[in-house]
Amino acid sequence: MIEIVVIEIESIVGFASVQDGGRPGHMHEGVPPGGALVPERLATANAAARNPPGAAAIEFAGTIAVTARGSLLLGTDAGATHALGDGETRAFAGKERFVHYLAVRGGLDVPRVLGGRGTLVVAALGGHEGRPLRRGDRLPVGGEPPDAAPARSLPETPRGPVRVVLGPDLYRFDANAIDVLLGSTFLVDARSDRVGTRLSGPRLVSTPEPAAASAPMVRGAIQVPPSGEAIVLGPDHPTTGGYPVIATVVHAHLGSLASLRVGATVRFAS
Repeated sequence: MIEIVVIEIESIVGFASVQDGGRPGHMHEGVPPGGALVPERLATANAAARNPPGAAAIEFAGTIAVTARGSLLLGTDAGATHALGDGETRAFAGKERFVHYLAVRGGLDVPRVLGGRGTLVVAALGGHEGRPLRRGDRLPVGGEPPDAAPARSLPETPRGPVRVVLGPDLYRFDANAIDVLLGSTFLVDARSDRVGTRLSGPRLVSTPEPAAASAPMVRGAIQVPPSGEAIVLGPDHPTTGGYPVIATVVHAHLGSLASLRVGATVRFAS
């Protein structure tokens, strides 16, 4: 008889969902690519659990406790490995970063939706019933990958100023907006989520353009609504938008920015 192994959510303080490497290729259908907020940390947790880098795992902010229903091998984004026997419970607390990852050997075997297993909460799609995880949820675990690599630690995401490529909508901003973007310190706002990292600080003044057409959006685009407060789009971003984009965060720094806790400082450099 094949043993059915699950990981059960014992408790959650904060927010948790199933995330993986994303579901690219569906933006023309209005579905964002999704994926982990910090792909480097997901890959580290999966490496510790001897999974492929993008295997489905738990992304959480706060504290989570899980119980093994069957024998489990867990990996964390600190590169640590934990073996749990049937019925054993272990708690994991977020520390210096906004989000953390908990992987299980074999990955979370939730259904694939449009090619990905991650949760898109804004559309109630994917993951576990298309919603955040809660106490009592039981997540099935996949079979062990036959070609699993040994555990290894991946390099940290870059630190220091967040690098950006300016544009494309510079003509829609006040002449001083670039100097304000590159010369000021911003704070991560409490309204930040997987859709976007909201920043408070000096206003980025855009010029009125009532007939501006919507344009395709990408992760890392820095949109500026009429309030002048920047929003750096995250993995669950809208696929189109009409707010002007003053710059886009380079790919290598997306995880670094998304790691920051509420109240952390952000500076940009081109």
